[in-house]
Amino acid sequence: MRRPYFDSHIEGLQLQGPLQFFPAAAFPTINPVHWLYSHFAVGGYSPLRRLSGMLTAHMTQIAPYNGFTWHPHRGLEIYTYVIDGQLYHEDSTGGRGVITAGEVQRMFSGSYIMHQELNLTAEYARVIQIWFVAGVQHMGLAPHYEQVPLSQMNARRQGDAVIRDIIGPHGATDAHVEARLTAAVLPPGGASAVELPRDNEDLFLYFVDGAGRLEAPGLSTAVDRYDVLLADPSAAAPTITAGAQPLTYLSFYLPPFMSA
Repeated sequence: MRRPYFDSHIEGLQLQGPLQFFPAAAFPTINPVHWLYSHFAVGGYSPLRRLSGMLTAHMTQIAPYNGFTWHPHRGLEIYTYVIDGQLYHEDSTGGRGVITAGEVQRMFSGSYIMHQELNLTAEYARVIQIWFVAGVQHMGLAPHYEQVPLSQMNARRQGDAVIRDIIGPHGATDAHVEARLTAAVLPPGGASAVELPRDNEDLFLYFVDGAGRLEAPGLSTAVDRYDVLLADPSAAAPTITAGAQPLTYLSFYLPPFMSA
């Protein structure tokens, strides 16, 4: 049976070849109210409307003493990765907590959940938020909440990068989605080859902090915040080098979408 929300939907981008790089400006930014600024790499009006079961991957910056008051979700698993500042979460299951930089929050909405996300501090909060359609086999589970400190994430080395597994067989979260997700941090001047997707996956890589360079056969470019790299398993592994500041990127390994 066809599952439309698990299918990919891409408009306006010509995916030609196993490796594709897109600058941040290829995707929309929005400033719908004075306290909110977002960059949508996936979802919304992005040409990457949907990638497999991932409905959105976007940066949201929330001004001090603002945020999203109580609102509902259904049928989703939502991940929030804090880059700068901190975010207060509270939901109708009793889950609550302050998510700080480098931490991940996972909220499974089940058939219905209410929650709020607030910046209660005097500093800007900047987060990456990711919405997945929950796997069909998990749809009957009750809503629940999980928050994972950076210190509890499995860490490993790939070149100079420290990589932490967020979703997947070795991931730090009790995920209910068809995906793998890693967070990589390169120190200033450090370099690492990109970990390519497996045979049954494609890669969506989102640069979320810092700047540097990307090198691959036939491709040499500067990279900055919110740029995007797409790859299939046949790609030659690019090398990422950080500039004068640490460079952070999230790698999403999803059911194939490059031929969508």
